Parts: sequence; C-alpha cells; structure tokens
Amino acid sequence: MSVFTEAELNYLQGGRRLARLTTVGRDGTPHVAPVGMWRLDPDSEVIEITGHDFAATKKFRDVGRTGRGAIVIDDVLPPFNPRGIKIRGTADAVDSPKPPPRIPPRRIVSRGLDTGCGRNARTVAEGDYR
Repeated sequence: MSVFTEAELNYLQGGRRLARLTTVGRDGTPHVAPVGMWRLDPDSEVIEITGHDFAATKKFRDVGRTGRGAIVIDDVLPPFNPRGIKIRGTADAVDSPKPPPRIPPRRIVSRGLDTGCGRNARTVAEGDYR
C-alpha cells in the first residue's frame, strides 16, 4: 500500500512541474529554491531532486548538513484552481556520481487533487512504507 493517495500518485507521476525545495541554512534560516528536476521513485516512494552540478549547490550542502528538507510541487488550473502537494521529512544527500537529495515523506499535505476534496494532510510513520 502506498503512502500517497491515488490522486497524489497521479499528480506526482504526471507532467513535469516546477517545484520548490526548502532547506535549512547554516544560520537556521529557511532557504527556498526552485527545482525543475525531481522525480518520485515508485519503489521507495521517495522524492529525488537532481540538477546541473547539484552536489556543488547550497541546497545539497544544507540537506547533507541538517538532514531536513521539504518540497512543494504545485500549479494552478484556470480560472483559479490551485492544486499541489507538499512533502516534508528527513532528507539525505546521497554521495554518488549523480547525488540526488532524497526526501522520504513524513508529512504529506495535498490540496485540490481529489475531486470535491479540498485539503488532505497526514503524518506518515516509518512502518507505513512499502
């Protein structure tokens, strides 16, 4: 059983969307940056973030130092129907030739993805993963 609803999986696996990754800077200040290269690993249900020379970025260093991260993936349908998903949790910066920071979901908040459903928020326990 997935930690994501069917509507959330469809949204995450659908067309490419710009996302915003939030990390915690060295001084404790939130750092929000757009990311266009991310994917849901369907086997582990972890969000992986990549990009050009990503290991050299502040985002990568922040995740490696703090083990924390959150990502928001969203869009707006006309005339004004905002929808999206926020995933936050512990994060790790994988040291490899293409080192993607990975965010296993611990808190999921989605909005506007289910027909007739406004907001869906829940905490995910580690034992809930596949």
